[in-house]
Amino acid sequence: MNIVEFKNSNWPAVWQIIEPVFRAGETYAFPEDISEEEARTAWIKKPRATFVTVEENGEVCGTYYIKTNQPGPGSHVCNCGYIVSEKARGRGIASLMCEHSQQHALALGYRTMQFNLVVSSNEGAIRLWEKLGFDIVGRLPGAFRHPQLEFIDAFIMYKLLKFAS
Repeated sequence: MNIVEFKNSNWPAVWQIIEPVFRAGETYAFPEDISEEEARTAWIKKPRATFVTVEENGEVCGTYYIKTNQPGPGSHVCNCGYIVSEKARGRGIASLMCEHSQQHALALGYRTMQFNLVVSSNEGAIRLWEKLGFDIVGRLPGAFRHPQLEFIDAFIMYKLLKFAS
C-alpha cells in the first residue's frame, strides 16, 4: 500500500470514496447535497495538498487533505480530513494516512495539527485519534446536526507535532 500525492486522474476514485460519506451527513460538515464540483474544490483545490492511498493493484482506497487551519499567526496549525473507502475500512488505512499526514505536516513547517469538528458519535475515529496522540481540547455542545441523532456534540482534537526549536 502506498500513499501518494493526488493526481487529477485520481478524482473519479476519490469522488466515489467521499461522495457517500458526504451524502450520509454523519461525520463531515458538508451539505448532503454538495455538488461534485463543490466537493472537488473543498477536498482538492482549497487544501495545501491532497493524498490518496493506493493498493498494490492500483485501486484508490483512501484519501486525505492537509490545509492551514487559520491564516497569519495561526498558520503553524494544520487541519486534515481523512476518508477510507467503505470496502477498505478496518485495515489500518486511516491510521497510516494520519501518520503520513503528521510527517508531511512537519515537512511543510506546521507545528501542530487540529481537528475542528470530530463528531461525538464517530467513536472509532475518536479512539484512533487518541491512540495516535491527539487530545480532546474542547467540546462543542450540540454543534453537529446528525441526520438520525439530531444535535450532538463535537470535539476539537489537537496534537503538538514538534516542540519549538
